[in-house]
Amino acid sequence: MKMKTFGKTVLAAVLAAALLCGCSDNSASSGGSSETSTSSSVSSSSTSTDGSVSAPESSSTESSTESSSESTTESSTESPLESTTESSTESSSESTTESSTESSDNTSANEPSDNADTYFGRHGALSVNGADLVDAHGEKMQLRGMSTHGIAWFPSFVSMETFKYLRDEWNTNCIRLAMYTHENNGYCAGGDKEWIKGLVKNGVEYATELGMYIIIDWHVLNEQNPLTYKDEALKFFEEISKLYADYGNVIYEICNEPNGSGSWNDVTAYANEVIPVIRANDPDSVIIVGTPTWSQDIDQAMNSPLSFDNIMYALHFYAATHTDWLRSRMENCVSNGLPVFISEFGMCDASGNGAIDTNQSEQWKTLIDKYNTSYMCWNLANKNESSSIIKESCRKLSGWTDDDLNEQGRIIRSWFTGEPED
Repeated sequence: MKMKTFGKTVLAAVLAAALLCGCSDNSASSGGSSETSTSSSVSSSSTSTDGSVSAPESSSTESSTESSSESTTESSTESPLESTTESSTESSSESTTESSTESSDNTSANEPSDNADTYFGRHGALSVNGADLVDAHGEKMQLRGMSTHGIAWFPSFVSMETFKYLRDEWNTNCIRLAMYTHENNGYCAGGDKEWIKGLVKNGVEYATELGMYIIIDWHVLNEQNPLTYKDEALKFFEEISKLYADYGNVIYEICNEPNGSGSWNDVTAYANEVIPVIRANDPDSVIIVGTPTWSQDIDQAMNSPLSFDNIMYALHFYAATHTDWLRSRMENCVSNGLPVFISEFGMCDASGNGAIDTNQSEQWKTLIDKYNTSYMCWNLANKNESSSIIKESCRKLSGWTDDDLNEQGRIIRSWFTGEPED
């Protein structure tokens, strides 16, 4: 395996100050899986030239025909996508532009820190060995951390302050950047591409300086089939993988949750084009591939795996919806050698809302611990829903008290802090 070279980030400290203007309280469609028999309809927001997002309404047509029926957008009642405060959005936009420009000019200077006191400093670039994620020394490695909500809707949480707090106080070693491609002015559906990419670049630089791992998530959801925006994906991953070719801490997630018309054959066809584009720039990075039915059908990947190295397959669960049957599927796949990565999960139902199911959540945690599976909790935001870890009334980017956190936030904090430091 090619060993990545290390360097020193010179940019992120400056950018952090620009983003300390407070958290956004905008509301957008939930990241929970959607298993509706009819398509969800979400109106697009308009993005201004400074990167601010106006306030569209999102609606959901929900159909519940089986226990695993799920809704991506907020169910039944329409909820406006509240815009980020002007100062917060402009600050994000300005710092993003600065980061975007400087990153492209100083790529070699912004590689991961080799500080032995950081996660990356101790473990280096990761790879896949059988069913296991392993570090540069060949030891099993578990990534754990938070997934953002849509970064264009909650940009304030893409901050050095937040990432550092999660690393130092919550014992996390990874951040997942969820970049929606379709909903509400997503990257491929009217969003400001340069501003959104700038948020991704900021997030990578913050995580890199902190010696954390970072997942860049091409967040396929309401478009269902990853082939829908394949051409855009090829351009995006060619650019991003070239930029971070020497960053051993970057992981690519190429299709969040194929669903509906998105079959495993479609995912395979898509992956067979996207992965070579990444590999041309970065031959060794770990790549996560989503599976059909909102990343639940990992058995299809086990029966017909992709023919690339360093590939892991996404499994997503929402504990109140996905119970013994999906845990049995995961256990069967992992025990048969399939490398599984839980790149998104929640403790509520699959709409991203509803009551927290502590019993089912703990059963999932037992299985995670059994196989040392990496897991990323949905979501790092202050949206008014069960799966957001921060209460809507909270404007803090760090230092959250029990009163600032929702129930899931308090539980996931205990999960993270209860893990041994590695």
